[in-house]
Amino acid sequence: MAEQTTTCFPTDTLKFLKDLKKNNQREWLAENKQRYEEFYLEPALGFITAMQKPLKKISPFLEAIPKKMGGSLLRIYRDTRFSNDKTPYKTHIGMQFRHEAGGNIHAPGCYLHIEPGNSFIAVGTWHPERDPLLWIRQKIAEEPKVWEKAITQKKFAAHFEMAGDKLTRPPKGFDKEHPAIEEIKRKDFIAVSKFEEQDVTSKDFQKQVVERLRAGTPLMTFLCEALELSY
Repeated sequence: MAEQTTTCFPTDTLKFLKDLKKNNQREWLAENKQRYEEFYLEPALGFITAMQKPLKKISPFLEAIPKKMGGSLLRIYRDTRFSNDKTPYKTHIGMQFRHEAGGNIHAPGCYLHIEPGNSFIAVGTWHPERDPLLWIRQKIAEEPKVWEKAITQKKFAAHFEMAGDKLTRPPKGFDKEHPAIEEIKRKDFIAVSKFEEQDVTSKDFQKQVVERLRAGTPLMTFLCEALELSY
């Protein structure tokens, strides 16, 4: 299955996800196992496989691993332990193209989200742990113009918008009058670029994804430098 390549998602993938949202039950998925494999697993793993070569041209340190478990494809199962919502399944497809040095999704990387009406690609780092968070903030404080250039670069800004959570007050140890204090207050350093449904099912979807990942290079480079990683 993983050896096949796919450059876009069939319309049946979106239909399956819509139906799953309406019927988010184990019994329903068991009855629709063939649809799950044909329209969820196969195209997702095929797309990850197709991303391997172009991803290495963007950065030799980004990984596309087409595996059902433990690779770039995120699990369909929801973690319901601490949630009031006990539905068992995610109603989207999530794929991560991580930096090889990152042990988890919080390291700088790229994330592709396929969901009817809410498909997007994100680059950067989400909820970094204490030390990486501090190092990124320190680099922004030391090189505010470099940071500003990274997130306002023409190709980057044409596709991406910065997103994520922010502190309401300046973090401890940083000058509240610093010209980049609003950027330093970020808790997430991610940028998001949205896709229309017709993009996801278009034969040139992979090209669009690759183009946007290239455009995300300034942010990824800045973050990796802050964490002393190559990119």
